Formats: sequence, C-alpha cells, structure tokens
Amino acid sequence: MAFDFKKEYKEYYMPKNIPQIVDVPKVNYIAVRGKGNPNEVDGAYQKAISVLYAIAYTLKMSYKTDYKIDGFIEYVVPPLEGFWWQDDVEGVDYTDKSAFNWISVIRLPDFISEKDFAWAVETATKKKKLDCSTAEFLTLEEGLCVQIMHLGSFDDEPATVALMDSYLAENGYVNDFTDTRLHHEIYMSDARKVAPEKWKTVIRHPIKKV
Repeated sequence: MAFDFKKEYKEYYMPKNIPQIVDVPKVNYIAVRGKGNPNEVDGAYQKAISVLYAIAYTLKMSYKTDYKIDGFIEYVVPPLEGFWWQDDVEGVDYTDKSAFNWISVIRLPDFISEKDFAWAVETATKKKKLDCSTAEFLTLEEGLCVQIMHLGSFDDEPATVALMDSYLAENGYVNDFTDTRLHHEIYMSDARKVAPEKWKTVIRHPIKKV
C-alpha cells in the first residue's frame, strides 16, 4: 500500500469546516515562484504547475529507474498547494488577481534529499522536454496556524477567512503574516474535474497568541 500523506496526516489535510489551531512541523517542498493571475491560459502559474508535477512524478517513479533514493518507499504524490500574497495589501484582494505573488508547491517525502531533487530536475527536463530549472527545494516550518476546510469557489474565500478571524479574536490569537509566513492553500479537489461549488481547499494562516 503506497504511503498517502492525506490519510497519514489527516489533521493537516482534512480539517473540518470550522476553524482549528495546528502546529505545523518542518516540511520540504518542490517549489516554483511567480507572479500574476493564476487563471491566465498558458500563463506563468499554469507553467509552474507543469514543472511541479513533472518533477514530482519523476521522483515518485524513480524506483523504476537506475537511480536509487535511500530509504525510498512507494507513495502517493501529495496535493498541490500554494502560498499567496499581494504587495502592500492587508489580506487578499480577490478582485485583482494580476497582483498575486505566489509560491506553488508540492510536498516531498522526508527521505528525498536535495541531491535526489537535483537529479529529478535534470531528468524531468530531459525526458519531458520541459525546462524545470525554475524549481527549487524549499524547506518551511509554518509553526502555529489556524486552518479550515473551505468549500466552494476561491472567490468565496473571504467569508471563510472572516470565520477564521472571528475565531482568533474569540480565543486570544491574531494573524501573524510576515515575508515568510503567508496565506496558504491546499487543493484537495481537482479543479478540472469538480464543479467550483464542490471544490475543497484547506486555508491556513499563521497566527500568534496575543
């Protein structure tokens, strides 16, 4: 049975639709940074996702090649995630998607090293005929956060974020956004196959005690 992060770490991937506080440990990611409207056809965001999946599946299927990763176990590629912010904007202005900065990521198993990552970037670039040099090996420790499962379109997120903010105020916490602590989304639905009103997205915000 392949290791599935969603099932093994349900507290991080399958929260309820009410806010909850979590302490998120250090995690390694494949990451691509960019700017602009994520909905732009053939835009930077769409290209970034192609790079992420090319590398993710090269690593996942590495056991079928001559390259061997120490401690490798078969696993399910984790869901796509994203960190989002806009310059000089408190929170998020969903009406101006062209102003988004983003780091699009896919989680890596702990046994994958930076050396393995470099091999996958080189291999994916050759095999997929796709320039994967924009990808980086990113380590983040989010720490104390509030999260919730948002159901519906991304444009409806403000109402869910308001629920999170009310919960923080009632429980003695505040948001703690910085240059490295960002609005975080985990996409639990395939937007190509599921109607927007049924999309499931984990929304996670960094917090601190008042």
